[in-house]
Amino acid sequence: MKPRALKPGDRIAVVSPASPFSREAFEKGVGELRTLGYVPVYHDSVFDRALGGMTSGPAELRAAAFVRAWSDPSIAALIAVRGGHGSVHMLPHLEGWDPRQNPKLFIGYSDNTSILAWLTTQCGITALHGPMLDGRLARGTDGYDRTSFSRLIQGSGAGLVMAPEGLSVVSDGEASGPLHGGTLTLLAASMGTPYAFAPPDGSVLFLEDVNERPYKIDRLLMQLRLAGVVGRARAIVFGEMRGCDEPGGELKLRDLLPELLEDFEGPVLFGFPSGHTTGPCWSLPFGVRVTVKTSPAPSVAIEESPVE
Repeated sequence: MKPRALKPGDRIAVVSPASPFSREAFEKGVGELRTLGYVPVYHDSVFDRALGGMTSGPAELRAAAFVRAWSDPSIAALIAVRGGHGSVHMLPHLEGWDPRQNPKLFIGYSDNTSILAWLTTQCGITALHGPMLDGRLARGTDGYDRTSFSRLIQGSGAGLVMAPEGLSVVSDGEASGPLHGGTLTLLAASMGTPYAFAPPDGSVLFLEDVNERPYKIDRLLMQLRLAGVVGRARAIVFGEMRGCDEPGGELKLRDLLPELLEDFEGPVLFGFPSGHTTGPCWSLPFGVRVTVKTSPAPSVAIEESPVE
């Protein structure tokens, strides 16, 4: 299911499913939404804190705010303030609520992978792995790629070919399929739960993380392999994997991937700047068809819009 495309003047609900944030970053982020032509709205509970300050309020309060914003017909989309910790706590509090009754576009990454994966692989609603307020929209175009963000939320993403600088080829090939994924740690942690990451056969996987040493990435990938997720994929696109080399540079994750994925038959790219990036965060649509190519240059082509 595809939410409707956004247009200038639309109201975007700012929600905080995970960790708290600074008020300065919040104000700068909502200011950028206004610059883009949207009307940011939020409930005061977005500023609450719980679990010793680890989360933005109790899980039931965050879930209620999420449902309230989603159910409001005057709101066109929801965007997370930041990641951090705690979004998975919301999922049991969403039981019995069906977001398909009124599909909206949800935008986020990092810890919000829990929600992205639930919406896309279990509810069948497209979503955007894209910039949040804190550290991204709050920094203007230094924090996010405005072209991919704007085109994908406004319905002009079909035909967008993304070949960002630094994207490299781990394994040659070409493949198409619906794009799913997010932060590897969160995807692996979902296995064995009622909210397990469950992309369909023939998917393209986008996997990214930050500050995880190579042996941990190996363990997380193995968990997805044993769960059958990797075997169902036609292609894999890794993020920048910032901070995922061995301290001191003795072992680089990029150099290890050919061995970790030696029996994977599809194309594999490395270095796509979405999620935890060193530069601007590019947006990727989850739940829609993309094509991964390694020649003549590595790229990810968006075949259909995530909104309509």
